[in-house]
Amino acid sequence: MSAHTTRRAVLAALIGGLVVLAPAARAQDPRATEAQQAARAWLLVADKLDADASYRAAGPKFRSVLTPERWRDAVRTVRTPLGAMVQRSGIKTEFATKLKDQPDGEYVLITFRTAFEKKPVSRELVSVERVQGRWQVVGYVIQ
Repeated sequence: MSAHTTRRAVLAALIGGLVVLAPAARAQDPRATEAQQAARAWLLVADKLDADASYRAAGPKFRSVLTPERWRDAVRTVRTPLGAMVQRSGIKTEFATKLKDQPDGEYVLITFRTAFEKKPVSRELVSVERVQGRWQVVGYVIQ
């Protein structure tokens, strides 16, 4: 087999692979996109280290578990030392109807790979719930 024929075979295989993958990429559930956008919008507020604004922007379940004072303390002791957010990419989105200690509902659990100024390798787990047609953050954990 000549080098030219080998290159053509490799190129054909790559194009074939892209054609197979393309429908899967287009088939993402629109709810996942909406939930990811809501999580990212909330994270942008949290990235400003504005505990009061991020508390108000969170869903009612978030606010029912944490007082504003406890959230301010968490932002000060956990998030502030990490420094500025440098890069964030979504790596996993999972739908659920149940969350621990929560009533059944429509939830999405989103995992982000995040690089902070002082912690370049971390993950953020954001739980969102559809409440009255809108996705709202109900949980947030940094690992």
